[in-house]
Amino acid sequence: MSNRKFKPVLLSCVAFVAAAAAGIVASGGASAQTLKAVKDRGAVICGVSHGLAGFGMPDANGAWSGLDVDYCRAVAAAVFNDPSKVQFVPISVEERFDALKSGKIDVLAHNSTWTMSREANYGLTFVGVNYYDGQGFLVHRLPEKASALELDGAKVCVQKGTTTIDNFEDYFKANNMKYDVVEETSQDDAVKDYSAGKCDVLTSDVSQLYALRLQLAKPGDNVILPDVISKEPLGLAVRQDDPQWADIVKWVTFALINAEELGVSSKTVDDALKSNKPAVRRLVGAEGNFGEKLGLSADWAANVVRAVGNYGEIFERNVGSHSKLGIPRGLNELWSTGGIQYAPPIR
Repeated sequence: MSNRKFKPVLLSCVAFVAAAAAGIVASGGASAQTLKAVKDRGAVICGVSHGLAGFGMPDANGAWSGLDVDYCRAVAAAVFNDPSKVQFVPISVEERFDALKSGKIDVLAHNSTWTMSREANYGLTFVGVNYYDGQGFLVHRLPEKASALELDGAKVCVQKGTTTIDNFEDYFKANNMKYDVVEETSQDDAVKDYSAGKCDVLTSDVSQLYALRLQLAKPGDNVILPDVISKEPLGLAVRQDDPQWADIVKWVTFALINAEELGVSSKTVDDALKSNKPAVRRLVGAEGNFGEKLGLSADWAANVVRAVGNYGEIFERNVGSHSKLGIPRGLNELWSTGGIQYAPPIR
């Protein structure tokens, strides 16, 4: 039997393997060279919100700060040993996933909820959770409300293009409560409607409600109810077509949590380089070749912690009890101290 008819197939397979070995082919036919592109460009391009206090907000001089912003800087520190080598691109809620899928940005850090449909529909990968959140309700202090179950007949302000609408409608229907919806394209407009009395309730992730309450003329006249009606694991996302880049952003996320658990902070990281503890030595690159396997330097995690601190430092600085938002750490405590923040070990 002649092998002639198999030659085109064999040649195609050989060409594909050669291209894959050269880093040209990835799933979906896209290029899997994000790290090289980032290094050639000299900066990580990070998609962030247009401005959400505690998570991503520019000041009057255009300098960005926030929990998500610090994660972007952490990725830059891992790649360049320089947290300033990041470009922040403000993106709307409606455009954020398409912006990542199209390659406009390298990382999405937009206080976005990790869901199955977002990964499946947009070809994205969420690399971890940097804030465990849940949806809640902001109401006027008067008339006094103690529970969301007292909101029957309420007018509810909500932002379009989010999972928030489905969540609160499910909650109201499950509890046989009536409601009217006041939808706005932006969160700022929803806040304006609430402030103007066009609705009785503003619903969003609880972390956002803490931030949005600061925009009101009299924040103290408004209360966040204790009810949490959904799971909202917020985290960073990357495209699915580049496993190496996904691993880098994922392990930066994990390194921040592991650093706090191991007692390695921005103030103690240099001492940690001399530690005799195996787990600490692996984290800071004094033992093993874990950075090399990711395409990074041996001290990539030490550079990250030195630049932005560990997870606890980032949380407290941006959204914690000593910040303007004053959010209790709650579920975002480490697993060893009563929360659910947990990271696989570096080993």
